Amino acid sequence: MMTFLNVSLLTPLAAALVLAGCSLAPAVPEPDLAVPSAYKENPVPDIPAAQGLWKPAAPSEAVARGEWWTVFGDERLNALEAQAAQASPTLAFAASRVKAARAQLRVSEADRIPQVGLQAGGRRARSAPATQGLPDGTAMSPGTLWQAGLGVSYEVDLFQRVENTINAAKADAAAVEASYRSVLLALQGDVAITYYALRTADANIAQLDSTVKLRDETARLIDKRFLAGDVAEIDVARSRTELATVQAEVAQLRGQRARLEHSLALLLGEAPSSFRFEVAPLPDSASLPVVPAGLPSALLERRPDVAAAQLSMQAATARVGAAKSAIFPSLALTANAGFASSELEDLFKRSAREWLVSAVFSLPIIDGGRNKAAIKFAEAQLDGAVATYRDAVLQAFADVEGNLAGLRSAREQVAYIDNAVGSARRAAELADKRYRAGEDSYFELMDAQRNLLTVQRQAVQLRGLQAANTVGLIRSLGGGWNAP
Repeated sequence: MMTFLNVSLLTPLAAALVLAGCSLAPAVPEPDLAVPSAYKENPVPDIPAAQGLWKPAAPSEAVARGEWWTVFGDERLNALEAQAAQASPTLAFAASRVKAARAQLRVSEADRIPQVGLQAGGRRARSAPATQGLPDGTAMSPGTLWQAGLGVSYEVDLFQRVENTINAAKADAAAVEASYRSVLLALQGDVAITYYALRTADANIAQLDSTVKLRDETARLIDKRFLAGDVAEIDVARSRTELATVQAEVAQLRGQRARLEHSLALLLGEAPSSFRFEVAPLPDSASLPVVPAGLPSALLERRPDVAAAQLSMQAATARVGAAKSAIFPSLALTANAGFASSELEDLFKRSAREWLVSAVFSLPIIDGGRNKAAIKFAEAQLDGAVATYRDAVLQAFADVEGNLAGLRSAREQVAYIDNAVGSARRAAELADKRYRAGEDSYFELMDAQRNLLTVQRQAVQLRGLQAANTVGLIRSLGGGWNAP
């Protein structure tokens, strides 16, 4: 009889141990992605000289990111980036999500070990006669029961349900951490772009301020000439119109600058009312780093948003396995040992000892299609994760190509606009001399000065655009890394 009992207990346990190594999770999908061998819009070859300005190293998502903005050699930008990393509420929220994901992982990992609990308490109850098989009306006395004991429960991980749940939580936690790095990179890029937009606005305002002075001097000169009878009143009206027009543009630019200053304050975690950014026009001679784009295949390792999408796909794959395991048998092992007595003083006597050991197999038979629907849901989630990953990769390539194209276009335009500024300045000087000599009308002078202002403002805007595109390219490439 004992032999029969031992075999009957060991057989399911042995089978459970065999099944514990079985996983129902499918293989992580490998989306069909056509990765180009080079970027279409790459204007700068990856030559050693260029790599001396920007070192991609051997990037991967696990390598710590470097302070990429230091390649601009601007101490004010360095200080702003450091402040944003410390005080940004957006980054703090992303960090809280990382903490929550890590805590959730520890919750999932707790199912891997036996759960042990201590129970103690008492109860007093009176049973109805019928529950004891006695006639109605039989006098029943209330009874008291005191209990204290230790309970242990453990789920044998058949078909790796627990393991797949833990794997999904690990991938989720890693994806949230990658998302945090993506938020950090976006914050760093926004700070740099807003910083250069502010300096571009300052350069524009400085340019217009000098133009206002020039227009004012011209208007005063024309007033004197009108009083002397040298020019008609229409020249006076035109000069005052030009002066007022430029003054209105200055007022508009100051409003735009204030909004940019407010945006930068929010990025730095400060109230706009208490934040002041010192005037710092972007000079014509501002140098920008040359950023080699590297190989497109490396982009999949550099971009934190792509890494997050890939990890989410791994988590969805593990959840498919966890959902499938619900339609197969599960085995729960429990054990309880303790004391029970009707008298509190007798609770811990040897005679009050009790224990219980159980091994329970369970298999769903009729569940209304719940488990199959859960599998379909998990598979649909996996399909969505695969699509999201492909979209993240394509968007990453599009970001790089767009910034490369914008940077190349800005560089070409800067070269042309510099020539245009020189020509327009010379034309304005000649027009001023001819007007003062009475050889041309004020209309020719006004037209030359207006053209000069237009090309000068274009030059300022293009240098700001070039800086923004440089930051955008670094950001689209995934930021920088500390080389090991």
